[in-house]
Amino acid sequence: MGGYLIYIALLIIIPLWAQAKVRSAYSKYSKKPTSSQRTGAEVARKILDDNGLYHVNIEQTRGKLSDHYDPRSKVVRLSEDIYHGRSMASSAIAAHEVGHAIQDQEEYAFMRFRSALVPVANLGSNLAFFLILGGIFFQATGLFLIGILFFAAAVLFQLVTLPVEFDASNRAMTQLISTGIIRNDEERETKKVLNAAALTYVAAALVAVLELARFILIFLNSRE
Repeated sequence: MGGYLIYIALLIIIPLWAQAKVRSAYSKYSKKPTSSQRTGAEVARKILDDNGLYHVNIEQTRGKLSDHYDPRSKVVRLSEDIYHGRSMASSAIAAHEVGHAIQDQEEYAFMRFRSALVPVANLGSNLAFFLILGGIFFQATGLFLIGILFFAAAVLFQLVTLPVEFDASNRAMTQLISTGIIRNDEERETKKVLNAAALTYVAAALVAVLELARFILIFLNSRE
């Protein structure tokens, strides 16, 4: 019982800790302007144009830290604070999303693989728990195993997301430095923003792997 409580605590604490790190980094570095004084939208446009991505548009979107790149519409969407902000946090996040646009242009392998996994991962996320619970309730081993396979697809999506996000952050730093948007003495603070954001993906992947391991152990024990 004690081990199970520790496991549940980890599932709760890990994501909360990652989110707290992101909020803390964003709150701190959203108050520190960059030397270039460019808004997030200007940063995104500058990097896009320097990489020949004139066809990629930039739009403002609702929500806080809801920034993303839409490969289907070829649009970088930035939340209001990032779009108008002139801070290190705004520049870092805007550049990160443009990093995804550059990946798309270069047909980055992990990004292509992740996109291919989206339908399966969505199906797995929606059905896995129902199949697993049904397998346990009805003592249907086959149903339980199918549920695990569906959930494994969702976990694989989380794991493939990691190199995609880390690569986008690396591209962001390279672009911010090469374009002169940030100075050498601003690199450390900018990296902290990007590293904090990456923690959310690491936490999500870790939680997903722990859940998959638990289901596999339950399945193996049910066959003994």
